Amino acid sequence: MPDDPVDKFLTEQKTLEAQRHELIKEVLRQKEAAIKAFDEKLEKLGYDPDHAKRSHHRKNDIKPE
Repeated sequence: MPDDPVDKFLTEQKTLEAQRHELIKEVLRQKEAAIKAFDEKLEKLGYDPDHAKRSHHRKNDIKPE
């Protein structure tokens, strides 16, 4: 460790910043894993994202002009 207080402070700041970035990366990895697991569960339940949008209009309600 440097003897100069300013150098010591800057070294500690760099270390803390590196730890912060690693924690952020870990949280993002966990989030991605959780989303993937959730998507897999939805798929097992038969969820189809292409047909998931619902509308308050039914095909029979649309009147041709």
